[in-house]
Amino acid sequence: MTTTPPEPPDAATRRAAPPVVVYEVDRLPAVDHAFYDRVRASARPVETVLVPPREGRAFRVPAGHLFRIVCIEGPQVGDLNLWNAHDTRERFFSGKTRALHRTHLTVGDRLWSTLPYLHPMATITADSLAWYGFDADGAGVHDVIGTRCDPYTNRLLRGEDYHQCCHSNLARAFATATGARLEEAEFAVHDVLNVFMCTGFIRDTHQYFMKASPVRPGDFLEFFAEIDLLGALSACPGGDCSATHSSDAARCFPLAVEILAPDPATLAGWSPPDPSPYRHPAT
Repeated sequence: MTTTPPEPPDAATRRAAPPVVVYEVDRLPAVDHAFYDRVRASARPVETVLVPPREGRAFRVPAGHLFRIVCIEGPQVGDLNLWNAHDTRERFFSGKTRALHRTHLTVGDRLWSTLPYLHPMATITADSLAWYGFDADGAGVHDVIGTRCDPYTNRLLRGEDYHQCCHSNLARAFATATGARLEEAEFAVHDVLNVFMCTGFIRDTHQYFMKASPVRPGDFLEFFAEIDLLGALSACPGGDCSATHSSDAARCFPLAVEILAPDPATLAGWSPPDPSPYRHPAT
């Protein structure tokens, strides 16, 4: 292995360069909190999808409806994927969402879609864990920095096969909802919003870490569907992710996805956002 090269004479000066936020977001579409509050106040449950422990389930949400991911029995983390219900090539873009907002999402943050669409798919309208903030370890909840546990990395690091990883659960849920073959569905699965998961980076090694989720029965994360959505949620085989993931050893619980319909009058003047207007120049 190579050794670390000596520091140059101007090392301190180079390190002292001021940080610059990558994206100036003052021109992002404004979040109309009063609008979302009116919609929430009028919304009533119309469907509940139960996600069993260590399994995944798909669900559909019409534009203008709300959906909640709810902890119902015990501390449990969920991995969320979203697609445009009419064109699953458009899906949630966790990396761009992280860059436009933050590493851990909460009320007012939006889930943005992949290029070339790049428009909001959903807006977070309520978060019962918003009180958590960031703890002494630098951890927060609802991250877009992790990926999802998967059988390939599990095989690489542990030398064994495990079939209930969130990647596999999401692929099976997508296949069931769309009729796609499982081999095709794997390509539709993408990096997730880790709902209720408590994560951060170790300060000295900068490694991604997880710790026991603070979620308890009754806690929820709620979204407004900006477009017609197909979603899939995996109840992670790590349970509250306090010790492990991709395991039958962790204590796991179900999650619920509640779909809520608002009074149509509260949607007056609202319409789904258009895809990005950018077009390639003529060649």
